[in-house]
Amino acid sequence: MFDPFKAFVASEFQVKYATEAWERAGAAALRRDVFCREQGLFGSDDRDDLDAVATPIVALSLLGVAAGAVVGTVRIHEESPAVWWGSRLAVAEDYRKVGALGASLIRLAVSSAHARGCTCFFAHVQSQNVPLFHRLHWRSIGECDLHGRPHHHMEADLAFYPPFPKPEDGFLTLRRAA
Repeated sequence: MFDPFKAFVASEFQVKYATEAWERAGAAALRRDVFCREQGLFGSDDRDDLDAVATPIVALSLLGVAAGAVVGTVRIHEESPAVWWGSRLAVAEDYRKVGALGASLIRLAVSSAHARGCTCFFAHVQSQNVPLFHRLHWRSIGECDLHGRPHHHMEADLAFYPPFPKPEDGFLTLRRAA
């Protein structure tokens, strides 16, 4: 039976720090879906010690003026003074072809850390996602194997990520035209 709501893919999204309990729960559920169910990288949960200190960022589908669901997420944390990391970038399967969500999550992650004094921003990026990060002004520092998969240790060029001081409010992004 056709479900019109399941077939609906929003065209507007809010990218922001997860400030509500439902946003944090949605981010955790999306991560489990992508990293545990789809990719088989972890058992039943991908949570680790970083979740206690990391800031989750979400992409919310917008239904008119109301937030619908968490359709993308990433987390950031300050490893040491001025050195930040991003990790667990995930976009819901039905929203990967939207074309703006991964880049928008990365933009808010780096720009919000930059506003908080970041001088170096790093991530371990799965090899298949390296071209996206190169387009977004990241450079590969080296290759490594994490969770049985090839990754690149990458660094963002902060010159392309101006400080964004209001990540709790975030910004709107639109679905890329087909």
